Amino acid sequence: MKKFDNLINGEWVAASAYSRNINPSDTRDVIGEYAQADAEQARAAIGAAAKAQSAWGLSTPQQRFDILDAAGAEILARKTKLGDLLAREEGKTLPEAIGEVVRAGNIFKFFAGEALRAGGDTVPSVRPGVGVEVTREPIGVVGLITPWNFPIAIPAWKIAPALAFGNAVVLKPAELVPGSAWAIADILHRAGLPAGVFNLVMGRGAEVGQVLLEDHRVNAISFTGSVATGQRIAEACFARMAKFQLEMGGKNPMVVLDDADLEVAVAAALNSGFFSTGQRCTASSRLIVTEGIHDTFVAALAEKMRTLRVDDARKMGTDIGPVVDDKQLAQDLKYIGIAKAEGAKLVAGGEAMAKNADGAPGYYLRPALFTETTAQMRINHEEVFGPVVSVMRAKNYDEALALANDTEFGLSAGIATTSLKHATHFKRHVQAGMVMVNLPTAGVDYHVPFGGRKGSSYGPREQGRYAAEFYTTVKTTYTQA
Repeated sequence: MKKFDNLINGEWVAASAYSRNINPSDTRDVIGEYAQADAEQARAAIGAAAKAQSAWGLSTPQQRFDILDAAGAEILARKTKLGDLLAREEGKTLPEAIGEVVRAGNIFKFFAGEALRAGGDTVPSVRPGVGVEVTREPIGVVGLITPWNFPIAIPAWKIAPALAFGNAVVLKPAELVPGSAWAIADILHRAGLPAGVFNLVMGRGAEVGQVLLEDHRVNAISFTGSVATGQRIAEACFARMAKFQLEMGGKNPMVVLDDADLEVAVAAALNSGFFSTGQRCTASSRLIVTEGIHDTFVAALAEKMRTLRVDDARKMGTDIGPVVDDKQLAQDLKYIGIAKAEGAKLVAGGEAMAKNADGAPGYYLRPALFTETTAQMRINHEEVFGPVVSVMRAKNYDEALALANDTEFGLSAGIATTSLKHATHFKRHVQAGMVMVNLPTAGVDYHVPFGGRKGSSYGPREQGRYAAEFYTTVKTTYTQA
């Protein structure tokens, strides 16, 4: 069994313990054994980053461009192999996995360009003979804590801007999916990063993550994950005045109006709710459908769901891969049971499958669709994070909008309509950071900002040019002529 070590101060460092990376499509398949860093190794990685950051922060834009561009080029050149690894360890279908890898490669290339485009402002002072410069500088050492559902794209959109703007990085990826993060670390290591500028510490959040939160040498934390963990990170960072950025939960609505194109609406709902096994923070788990189209839409969506093939993520023709692990499967089934107990009607799916068509044991679940649900039901307020979707009936657009906003989250929202009036009003009045009209709620281009409102996000946006707001600090300088 191949072992994969942590990267600390430019060296691959063995650990005292290793964890097996299991394929959720076939639990007999072990991808490899990945190092489990302890607190001592986490502190060593932070120390290496702190030592290396000053020189890296003063490096030339060309040096940063060359390294990030080379990393992006290699990721794109190896998209099929890396996509296969991603599908194998996380469970999303191979086409989705390859698409995620391509996104990661493009992110690195985009931020390579941002390293060259970084600038500032020169403005005259209100005082004669005095000049003013406004510039951006790196924060310092940045701790990155990433989730399991996008194991290469989310690390990429945190690592690339952090490095582009001159910060040193300590990355702690999710324990379930260390393979993709290790692959990025290997690519960056070979791309020529100076020792200590980028460090990978795989391990338990309770140990490695806690060190990142408590160590005063870590100037900022960027986190994507659960609401509960995000709140703990906020408290810890605020206590020592470290900068922090949080991307957390979602309970995203998709509104379907009577005038919607039925085919477009069904395709958008199917993709939003069930692709990537519903394991996306931008997934539309709440479908809000007006009365005139409700029954027709539900029937068409349920019929389309029955054609979905649930199978091995890497098998050609698979539409829905497995749930990521046994704990997530148990959570999905728990919420299916809760919805039934509260009176929701299960019209499609919802059955666990112990094995796939070839007899391989895995964490399979047929996508579930509930109707006759109300805003008070837990399934319409709590994030399931699986292929479980509920439908709420609305009398008209106004009620549909009110239901869409009836959530503590505000990440993504969608509407299916042919009415320019309603589309325009929805874009302005829905309480979400990202809005899609006649499109799936998941899927944001790599060069535009990603983030939400309310309980979904805290801090500056991720991705695109907006990433500079988090990964830099502003300096104002005066000069007497």
